[in-house]
Amino acid sequence: MDIHVEKKKQAGESGSQPSEKLSRKQFESELKKLQTELVKLQSWVVQSGLRIVVIFEGRDAAGKGGAIKRITERVSPRVFQIVALTVPTEREKSQMYFQRYLVHLPAAGEVMLFDRSWYNRAGVERVMGFCTEQEHRDFLQLCPEVEQMIIHNGIILIKYWFEVSQEEQERRFQARINDGRKVWKLSPMDIEAHRRWCDYSRAKDEMFLATDIPESPWYVVPADDKRKARLNCISHLLSQIPYKEVPVKSIKLPKHQPLKNYQELELAYNIIPQIY
Repeated sequence: MDIHVEKKKQAGESGSQPSEKLSRKQFESELKKLQTELVKLQSWVVQSGLRIVVIFEGRDAAGKGGAIKRITERVSPRVFQIVALTVPTEREKSQMYFQRYLVHLPAAGEVMLFDRSWYNRAGVERVMGFCTEQEHRDFLQLCPEVEQMIIHNGIILIKYWFEVSQEEQERRFQARINDGRKVWKLSPMDIEAHRRWCDYSRAKDEMFLATDIPESPWYVVPADDKRKARLNCISHLLSQIPYKEVPVKSIKLPKHQPLKNYQELELAYNIIPQIY
């Protein structure tokens, strides 16, 4: 474990972000290239029957949702599927903890993107007291075994932790408060997470020590710069999955069928107001 952690520290130091900010034009240009590769990956996943799970965890307001959006906006929702579970029902609370998550594991030709995952038990449940100390210890002990079982079954499992500084998190929270389009993102849990920064840090450290294993390592995404975080995450994701470009047949649009005797009916359509 110590050797593994040391390697991760070295990787983090050598991979630090340049200070220059990307312009929107640069960002969109690089994103287009990466999204084109995601489309190629999609074709390969479908053709080869790959099963992939990508877990997105991290600080509140670290940009997990934005990264997922950029990954999925140019691919098929039938292949790249987002799993974002709500608060468990009373029935789900009575189940084995991993049960409600395992039903969302992929079938052949699917990529499941977990916007939060079973690691809720190591984070929010741990900090907010939604689980007992024993339940937390059991989770940290069992989680590597469950993930090894998933991997042994042939599923590719990739785990990302989005890390943001305390100052940047506060700036983003404040921006949500002041923007009517974003205020819905600021939940009571976010407010409490802002207050309990150190508690969440300790919970994260415990989680990493127990679950950052060679078979299923954590990859940390420095996310103070959202644009770079999204590009770096997608680039790394593509590097973790061996894929080949599937040849695309040339496409030629056929001519329209002749109108013959068709005439459009004169109906009183309910056309929406043309405001713009």
